[in-house]
Amino acid sequence: MWFQMVIYSLLVLSGQSAATLLGRLYYEKAGKSKYMAALVQSAGFPILLPFLYIAARNNPTIQQTSPSKNLALPALYICFGTFLAFDCMLYAVGLMYLPVSTFSLICSSQLGFNAFFSYFLNSQKLTALILNSIVLLTLSTVLLVLQPDSSTGAAIEGKYALGFICTLAGAAGYAFLLSVEQLAYGKALKRQTMKEILNVIFYESMVTTCALLVGLFGSGEWRSLKNEMEDSN
Repeated sequence: MWFQMVIYSLLVLSGQSAATLLGRLYYEKAGKSKYMAALVQSAGFPILLPFLYIAARNNPTIQQTSPSKNLALPALYICFGTFLAFDCMLYAVGLMYLPVSTFSLICSSQLGFNAFFSYFLNSQKLTALILNSIVLLTLSTVLLVLQPDSSTGAAIEGKYALGFICTLAGAAGYAFLLSVEQLAYGKALKRQTMKEILNVIFYESMVTTCALLVGLFGSGEWRSLKNEMEDSN
């Protein structure tokens, strides 16, 4: 069990680090579409299809689900997927106006929000190690806000503040989403098997991607994508 946790932790850390660097690189290479930067955060969900197939074969559905569950799960997918789309937009805006180091440090405050929401929603106990981490992350975030920089103008400081607020709100929103998901899916799913968990990730990400695609075409940002690709060459 511990070996699996180590593997999962390494995958999360490496995946988030690569995603952050690539997102910052997109803006550095004249990228301007916030919807596109948010879309790539969830658009990779089709990669789960082989794992869904394997999980379905290893865990065939035997019991018939009730009609209420059949309606509850799609409703949860839509609600949580839509909320996740909004949260991805917050991260996209934050990364647009912040350097990678500052963005990553603010994102790490999600640990504190996780502990806060888990305590009230999931009855998670607060240990001394968790409290110590929360204090250190909070102090680091506060120091970022109070750090003076006389070389930046008012416009740049305004964008920095917007990026800081959006990133912090994104971290808080994602922590809240995780806690609510654990509470909701714990009651809606009778068995939390690998198949059920993959279904949750797959369909929720699909809803998020569809919502961001609607925003991309509805906002008209898709028209500038061709120019962005030409300018990056």
